[in-house]
Amino acid sequence: MARIQIENVTKRFGTVTAVDRMRLDLQEGELVAFLGPSGCGKTTTLRMVAGFEMPTDGTIRFGDKDVTRVQPEHRNVGMVFQSYALFPHMTIAENVAYGLQMRKVAKSEIEQRVKQMLDKVQLTGLDDRLPRQSSGGQQQRTALARALVINPSVLLLDEPLANLDAKLREEMRFFIKELQREFGITTVYVTHDQSEALVLADRIAVMMDGVIEQLGDPKEIYEQPSSARAASFIGLTNFVPGHILRNEGGALTVATEYGELAARGAASRTEGEQVLVCIRPEAFTLHGSDGDPSGFEREGDRTRIRTRITDAAYLGSLVDYRTESASGLEMRCQAAGGEPLPVGGVVELTFEAQRTWVVDAVPLTDAEATT
Repeated sequence: MARIQIENVTKRFGTVTAVDRMRLDLQEGELVAFLGPSGCGKTTTLRMVAGFEMPTDGTIRFGDKDVTRVQPEHRNVGMVFQSYALFPHMTIAENVAYGLQMRKVAKSEIEQRVKQMLDKVQLTGLDDRLPRQSSGGQQQRTALARALVINPSVLLLDEPLANLDAKLREEMRFFIKELQREFGITTVYVTHDQSEALVLADRIAVMMDGVIEQLGDPKEIYEQPSSARAASFIGLTNFVPGHILRNEGGALTVATEYGELAARGAASRTEGEQVLVCIRPEAFTLHGSDGDPSGFEREGDRTRIRTRITDAAYLGSLVDYRTESASGLEMRCQAAGGEPLPVGGVVELTFEAQRTWVVDAVPLTDAEATT
């Protein structure tokens, strides 16, 4: 395993800056997920760590070694591509053995290590199958085995689950996490799926426009986003605009056009600041109501809103509601599965300040503002 240091790395393609002065330090054995939309620079960063792209500026180190200009075959990196990149004319065992053969490992040792790795990734007995005779999950595990069998210092995964169905993708998240922990390999995992990042990563680097918008552990990233852009990408979020009336050590009172609400945020925020209050859909407690859909009340750290259900989707374990108050406040909320409350009915939404977070009131694009 190796520590990875990315020091002021920039990558330009002509006039386009794909990655801009990135700084990131991955500790030995850590798994960091690069999470962000298409075109944010996450795969370009991964390819620079692998050696397939050279930085325009900056330095990449593995441990104490500067590998910025070192060719991929001399970096001792294992990589799993989104397409898996298996050789179609080779069997599963031959695909796994390929990297060892290129390293001139003795045949007897290759056979032993391939067998051990196939056992580890639960492909025992499938040695002689070709990739086209294997399921998507088996191909994905073959690609993992090929990357791991060379005993790499660094493991790089570029959206490795993108081609799998939803159920298998969920299973493979935990399989990859278990393997990575067992081998203790420093790992970079690229994905646009926030659920994958939350499950797998020790830390998540949320990337936007070639820079790291926020870096932190999954709980921090989800519950305390650094910006509206980060909050909008990590799961569903409601944004309520307003300004801070009071800040008592991070316990905020925020004035909005709908009324005052209790929220939490950084203790350094000042009175009068224009902010957005982020409220996750699962933060609400829902109760049917006969009242007018325009109430907005605060009781200590609790805020209660009366609103009307405009749509409801039954998703099995939960029901996803869209609501709108008489004053125009739209909210997305989720509750445990069961018989959905009727569309058109009035519902009372209650949330605690501890389930909110305040970010700067920076305008979002229509896509980013969608909850």
